[in-house]
Amino acid sequence: MTRVLVLQGPNLNLLGTRQPEIYGRMTLDEIHAGLARQARELGHAIDFFQSNHEGALIDRLHQRDFDVAIVNAAGLTHTSVSLRDALLAVARPFIEVHLSDPSTREPFRQVNLLHDIAVESIVGQGPGGYTRALESIDRRVAAGELPR
Repeated sequence: MTRVLVLQGPNLNLLGTRQPEIYGRMTLDEIHAGLARQARELGHAIDFFQSNHEGALIDRLHQRDFDVAIVNAAGLTHTSVSLRDALLAVARPFIEVHLSDPSTREPFRQVNLLHDIAVESIVGQGPGGYTRALESIDRRVAAGELPR
């Protein structure tokens, strides 16, 4: 059984009410509930963690109690060398997810400190990006590309 960590960055706790024209109306709890069902169906364990604090996200990664992660670092994607370093330090593969496509938005969002170290990046798919990430993990585990 692959242990999946879904790591959610700043302001994602406001999904459903925060700029729904960009991020949609689905709440973080709804996204997580759907992922939990999907993970059970696929036979994977899943854990969720969201924080508005960079250090808390890093501390969660340092626990190293997961095999692979789905990471939406939100605004920290564009600014956090420390989060990048933590992802490298824990030596666990991860798929980067963004609800919108940062490359089509403001110039400062086009800086991405995680893209080159992610196994895959899924952007602009709304909440479905998380589903696609979990499906990708399942395929990659079955193919022996990711740990069981």
